[in-house]
Amino acid sequence: MVDPGAVSVLNLSLRGGVVLLLLLIGAGLLRDQPKAAAARLGALFALGAAAYAVCSTPGLHARVGLWAAPLVALAVGNNLVFWLFARALFSDGAVRLRPAYALGWVVLAALGVSGALGLAPSAWQDGIGIAISLQALTFASLAVAQTVGSWAADLVEPRRRLRVFIVAATAAHIALTAMAGLSPRLDLAPLVRLADAVTLAAIALTVAWSVLRVSASDMLFSPATPRSGAVVALDPADTALLRRLEREMTAERAYRQDGLTIGGLAHRLGVPEYRLRRAINQGLGQRNFAAYLNGFRIAEARAALADPTQAEVPVLTIALDAGFGSLGPFNRAFKVETGLTPTAYRRAALGPAADGLALDPAA
Repeated sequence: MVDPGAVSVLNLSLRGGVVLLLLLIGAGLLRDQPKAAAARLGALFALGAAAYAVCSTPGLHARVGLWAAPLVALAVGNNLVFWLFARALFSDGAVRLRPAYALGWVVLAALGVSGALGLAPSAWQDGIGIAISLQALTFASLAVAQTVGSWAADLVEPRRRLRVFIVAATAAHIALTAMAGLSPRLDLAPLVRLADAVTLAAIALTVAWSVLRVSASDMLFSPATPRSGAVVALDPADTALLRRLEREMTAERAYRQDGLTIGGLAHRLGVPEYRLRRAINQGLGQRNFAAYLNGFRIAEARAALADPTQAEVPVLTIALDAGFGSLGPFNRAFKVETGLTPTAYRRAALGPAADGLALDPAA
């Protein structure tokens, strides 16, 4: 028979260690990568997770009362932060933090505080509890979708493995917590609370081991800035592979193939995918395959837009010829690369010659 007292002591001990580790993770991220959006969101998520570890301790609300409100707000709003953190972590580009996200966090925090501390009418309590659990499941699902959708394009193999663990394990924890909230009998079980604490401890230990090291922090959060030389010394086979890759991309213009994946490119070159991924990352300093392809595509599009002989060619045609599937992704990638829309770039490049052209205002 399980001793409830021993379970309670172990639960509290694990939660105390989790809080300390999470606070160390957040401080380490802000110390090492203070300007990276992913690191800032990661630090905020670590703070929210620490708040959850505290405020989900059995009996805390009854003892502390309204003083627990800030912890509850951080814990409940952390589901939204987790989704934003996953987006930033899996995107080497900038993630725009919109005011609507802050408003959503406030709404979630208010619901959590009113439900957990009994501030809302009793008739609303069940509905608030279900809403909080469902939003946790929703944001966990969105984060997992972000993981799956961008995992294949990531060229940094250690980062791929660590990112999948961080997001999958944390999403699973949020989902289990939400399901426990939907079932009050399950949520009150001491062993479920203990399992919750053990899961938190395992996640915190793994993330702390990886993220608090400077090298891992750089691996996770550094911006996608291709390096001028090989990151590590390449063996002759990988050096030869890079020469073949250069011919494939410059002479054969493989990047023009819409929907080209690194697996498809590896098949064209007749090599295993992991070898091509390693060669592009370590030999060219590239961190994301889509960004690598877009570099070639944008370069071709810029040349076409600045070519007077192609002044009458529609921007959409230039985008499709370069390998983009539609105008929207092309416009966004082009503006990120040049700071201008394609039409504005063409107008600036052609000068007076562009005055008589019917330029596409959507591009």
